[in-house]
Amino acid sequence: MAGRGFEKRQVGKTGLEVTTLGLGGASLAGIFSAVPSDQARATVRHALLAGITYVDTAPQYGLGRSEHLVGEIVREATPRPVISTKVGRLLRPVDPARQDKGNWIDPLPFDQRYDYSYDGVMRSHEDSLQRLGVEKVDILYVHDIGTATHGVEGNRPLWAQLSGGGYEALRELRDSGAVKAIGLGVNEWEVCMDAFGLGDWDVFLLAGRYTLLEQTALEPFMTTCIARGASVVVGGPFNSGILVGGDTFNYARAPEAVVARVRAIEAVCKAFNVPLPAAALQFPLTHPAVCNVLPGPRSPGELDGILAWWDATIPDALWSTLADEGLLAPGTPVPGGPV
Repeated sequence: MAGRGFEKRQVGKTGLEVTTLGLGGASLAGIFSAVPSDQARATVRHALLAGITYVDTAPQYGLGRSEHLVGEIVREATPRPVISTKVGRLLRPVDPARQDKGNWIDPLPFDQRYDYSYDGVMRSHEDSLQRLGVEKVDILYVHDIGTATHGVEGNRPLWAQLSGGGYEALRELRDSGAVKAIGLGVNEWEVCMDAFGLGDWDVFLLAGRYTLLEQTALEPFMTTCIARGASVVVGGPFNSGILVGGDTFNYARAPEAVVARVRAIEAVCKAFNVPLPAAALQFPLTHPAVCNVLPGPRSPGELDGILAWWDATIPDALWSTLADEGLLAPGTPVPGGPV
């Protein structure tokens, strides 16, 4: 397969390697606005031809649609890329007229229910293999466990499922070689710290909490990952769009304090003639725990824009200037040493 020479990093202690730039499969499934199936397939194909070797998907994305679309392309690829999907939601057929589509524009006709139990994890894994049409995936993430999704009271019984059997299922799948790595795919770092209490994990897909705009995950989460030999995949590097010229942060209109911080960061980027999205995309890799940055383009054209930002040269002085102006959290690793 042709493509550029991306740097590769190891996932935890697994020996599994991924390119530092990956492809997220949520947007391809049509969240908030429609993405034609041919366009979605073309985006996956374009990513693989560019040399990206890591593709992430999930049952939730388009209620099965993302896994179907991704599977059509990756199972024909040689060599096959690293594939991750998720557990925690089971899909069941439903009359489309009565379907809760959520934010998905054209999902498949399924409803979803949460299930983090032993049986739920095993069934979810098997169902994903069938939707993808592959014999194996490489990484399984526990999807959206935690209070950010379920609330404090709602999360308690679901966490009991994970701690009472779901984690055991994941360990069995990894120990048997059915998957190579296990982790969490979430939007809050605190639940990842709770997960460390259950045992060993290989990788965490954390969206939005370690970005150019926000480094709240730096301590104690990122430092614990280093100590425990776990990697971090950074999802949502543009913080829902605010770092690519949008007005959305955490899937809602950005508050003025966030807008003001973005303007300050952008001013530094302009002083160095660096596009803000390029700095946002490349920033997470300055941390040694991070193995991959996972944007979610909706088209080959959007992916080309991301690749241009990825190739942009960023001087070390940009990072040190951001630090000097208090726009990076103390302790943030940057070229030349921590802030």
